[in-house]
Amino acid sequence: MKEFPRKLRINTQLQRELAALIHEELTDPRIAGISITHVEASPDLRNATILVSSLKSDEDLAKGVKALNGAAPVLRRGLGGRLKLRRVPALSFRADAQLRNADRLSVMIRDAVVSDSGHARDRGDGGESNDS
Repeated sequence: MKEFPRKLRINTQLQRELAALIHEELTDPRIAGISITHVEASPDLRNATILVSSLKSDEDLAKGVKALNGAAPVLRRGLGGRLKLRRVPALSFRADAQLRNADRLSVMIRDAVVSDSGHARDRGDGGESNDS
């Protein structure tokens, strides 16, 4: 489906305003360190899915998502005062595993490179094969 410029602008504006509202209005310690990675509003703007991530553990991220979903009505009211929209979407927060998976993959690659260079040193060939 084609991404319409208006919808893209609304998603960006929702992300910016939600980040500000979460920082300014919410004091729940479970949401400390959580950042919004993506907002996707439905075509009719009735619903919006907000992906969030954290550098903390998966368990802490799950607690933060639960806290944000509990605070969704407060955030929606706050958006109503800040945005010039006829209808403010219902908010649904979800954990964004993409950044966490990318970090895990990066660690695995780094470990494999270190392990491979360690094996090359043990063989004494400097990492080049001498199959000839």
